[in-house]
Amino acid sequence: MSVSLKPELRQEVRLLPQLLQSIEILQMNSQELLEHLERLTEENPVLEQDDASNLYSSYEELRRQASWLDGGVRGATLRHDEEEFYPERGALDRETESLAGFLCDQLERKRLSKPLLALSKYIAELLDEDGRLDGEDLDGLRKLKIPEALISQALEMVQSLEPAGVGARSLSECLVLQLRRKGTSSGAALEIAERFLPELGRKHYGPIFRELGISPDELRRAEREIAALEPHPGRAFAPEERTVYVRPDMFIVELDGELKVVLNDFYLPKLSISTYYTRLLKDSDEKETKDYLREKLQQARWVLNSLDRRGSTLRRCAEAVLDAQRPFFTGKTSELLPMSLSTLSDGMELHPSTISRAVRDKYLQCRQGTYPLRYFFSRAVGIQGPSRQAVKQKLLLLVKDENPQRPLSDQRLCELLAENGVQVARRTIAKYRMELGIGSSSTRKR
Repeated sequence: MSVSLKPELRQEVRLLPQLLQSIEILQMNSQELLEHLERLTEENPVLEQDDASNLYSSYEELRRQASWLDGGVRGATLRHDEEEFYPERGALDRETESLAGFLCDQLERKRLSKPLLALSKYIAELLDEDGRLDGEDLDGLRKLKIPEALISQALEMVQSLEPAGVGARSLSECLVLQLRRKGTSSGAALEIAERFLPELGRKHYGPIFRELGISPDELRRAEREIAALEPHPGRAFAPEERTVYVRPDMFIVELDGELKVVLNDFYLPKLSISTYYTRLLKDSDEKETKDYLREKLQQARWVLNSLDRRGSTLRRCAEAVLDAQRPFFTGKTSELLPMSLSTLSDGMELHPSTISRAVRDKYLQCRQGTYPLRYFFSRAVGIQGPSRQAVKQKLLLLVKDENPQRPLSDQRLCELLAENGVQVARRTIAKYRMELGIGSSSTRKR
């Protein structure tokens, strides 16, 4: 028997425990972070809470300069009690399993290779509450130089899970996934869901008849079949009648005549490392005690470092949004300028996946109101056109001012936008109108 040795070059990604904890803390929203820190202080004696009365004073001073500011909306306000304050919060219903947890549980039961399992889980955690996947998140994976074949395989794996339709990148893809899963769907229903949803939505059947060559009866059957599908498969995992209290993660306020970003850390416990236990670690002669305290001390330092990184990343993201959307925050316009996660990541020299985690489920409060941080990321229409949000704003104004007896058709809306320098296809108008919940001209006629 002969034994041979040969060199092999292999690329692996290994995540250290402290990096995993930093990523986990970064993507937590304010409520999740508060609960996480409270659990850690109960489990780790080395972490202790300091007096937070100075935070309350700082918050009140900020309130005096910005009276509209609210660090916690209805039920998440601040109180001052015995020199410590905590946010009052309603208990969330934890009985319903999350969509990401449900999907990851299914993935664990499949015999997948480690890279495919890890990437599939990552994609499952990126889905929004409807079960949809943002195309920019996939672009972030490509920037990691993950093989395109592996990305496609992981996406296909997620889209094969229950409930049918999850992992879709659009409403059309969501419906097509459900129709294919049924196996008994007609070809007409698949073609219409894939190519003619806007026409079907406004009951403009002419192009469908011409392109597909189907009969009216076939079209009606396909329409009923599509109407029976679930456009939001992820919502089945949202708690019923759940009231969500939004606590802003950051504010944009005018201080000394200048707009500035202020992180909303006023509700978080002020943590530090216990001097008692650090002395005990030095003085104790018991190996078991020293090992235990050394482990807890290391965990405490990781937590504090992760909190600093989270705050720094959120602040940089908010400052970049402020710089890019300054006309909006100064009140000069209600329209946003084009901005994407990849553009922000390039400017901040951070990976798109880091930006995606940082802005996910985070909220920003300004004088205009409280917005999801993702609201300010609106892609351009065309190469150098306005943002999608700006086009939708113009579309809303046109519909609002139309004659209800002679509502504007999609073609007329397209022409009016073109007169204002916005070149948008009629099909895009129909898509934006449906996203805004605006009916077709025939349904708007009064």
